[in-house]
Amino acid sequence: MISQFVVLASIAGAAALPFIAPPPPPFKDVVTVEANTEVEVAATWKCPDCTKEEQYVLKQLQESTKIYDRNALATLMGNIKQESKFIPDICEGGARVSYTECKVGGYGLIQWTSIGRYKGLGNFCAKFQCDPSSLEGQTRWMINEPIFQRVLPRFEGGGQTVTHYMIPAYYWVGVGYQRQP
Repeated sequence: MISQFVVLASIAGAAALPFIAPPPPPFKDVVTVEANTEVEVAATWKCPDCTKEEQYVLKQLQESTKIYDRNALATLMGNIKQESKFIPDICEGGARVSYTECKVGGYGLIQWTSIGRYKGLGNFCAKFQCDPSSLEGQTRWMINEPIFQRVLPRFEGGGQTVTHYMIPAYYWVGVGYQRQP
């Protein structure tokens, strides 16, 4: 089987993440369920060659938002890959530690660095009973985080290039910010 690859945007370069061909599906598909009954179904992207962590985040992004554009998803996934390799319990520099043990630098999927974003992860998980060191807890926080919510409409529009989506991604990831100890 020949796989089609989409070049994913990242902060420092590009990473490749395979997606299933054919070209992007339309925003909505119409499927016949029973004779003469039509139901609209939102198209979703799958990534069978991705790790289970990548597949989980891709699925959650599509289920929890209105992002259907392949390039928008590729931009988000590429930034996460660049920041953490989808390793949730990673502290800046590569140490694998729990949320409470990362004292300097960024932490987690997108390397939350500012004290507000870092504490936001902990507070969110305390309120919603999730583990701030886990993929599930961080994915929930990432999607609900105020900074992501501010840029989310720019990813939901669709039909743009990865370069276009890198503009809101830059603000979402917070490139160049350093947390003070």
